[in-house]
Amino acid sequence: MGTFASISLSESNRGLFKGAFSILARVDNSLSSYKTNSPIYKLNRDKQANINLYTYEALILSQKYYQKSAGYFNVAIGSVTKDLYRFGKDERLPTSWELNTSDTSFDELTFNKFSANLGQGVKIDLGGFGKGYGVDRAIEYLKINGVRNARVALSGDIRCLGVCEININNPFSDEPLLHFFTTNEEMAISTSGNYNRFVGTEKNNHLINPKTKQSQNTFISITLISTLPNSDIDAYATAASVMPKELAYEFLDSLDVAYVVLESDRKLVVSENISLYVTVEK
Repeated sequence: MGTFASISLSESNRGLFKGAFSILARVDNSLSSYKTNSPIYKLNRDKQANINLYTYEALILSQKYYQKSAGYFNVAIGSVTKDLYRFGKDERLPTSWELNTSDTSFDELTFNKFSANLGQGVKIDLGGFGKGYGVDRAIEYLKINGVRNARVALSGDIRCLGVCEININNPFSDEPLLHFFTTNEEMAISTSGNYNRFVGTEKNNHLINPKTKQSQNTFISITLISTLPNSDIDAYATAASVMPKELAYEFLDSLDVAYVVLESDRKLVVSENISLYVTVEK
């Protein structure tokens, strides 16, 4: 998934490490747009592919997020991220003409439980929630096996069973933006930021508005904290990141989440309901 994965378990559950990491590998093989044996890679290349259960579930979720976000979360952004910017491989700066003529039509994706089809000018990129989905599946495996205390993390996507101590990264300082302890028995945290993946400068980052096909620069990072699935808040953080500011806050306030937002002028905004989800350390 292009990042480090970590799993924390008690000594009595150490025998489950192999199975949990195996689940993450299966998710990666099912959702990757880079691995040549992945259904998504084949779908992007051949415009038709057989899919497995993980791929099917992810495509179902992509429909949900597209509708929930009014199109600001759109996995058909792959024609921009994969073909033009080529994030992660042979990166380049596309021209305005290339961006304007790229096809991000979500309705060009059709699928059932067994296969998927894609329009000729479209490519799929599930990176906007793939890490969150992987975290969900690994946690599901651990819970089925009786685990009550654990932490699974894929970069900024974290899920805790039991109480976890969390630091939200500050890209401009060694001091975290916020240090807190989760308060629920199970809690998800997801951060979307424009400072980790970009071409040349952060102005050309991977968080691209699928409606304008331009990188967003309104927010430096958005962190969501919730009992919702990690795949949900991963997608919603990505969607909010590319929305106009007023719309982004309206969207976030409509969700069952707390948020910590670092705006482009480095103003820190913490939602009023933060105490419902975490205990903040002063």
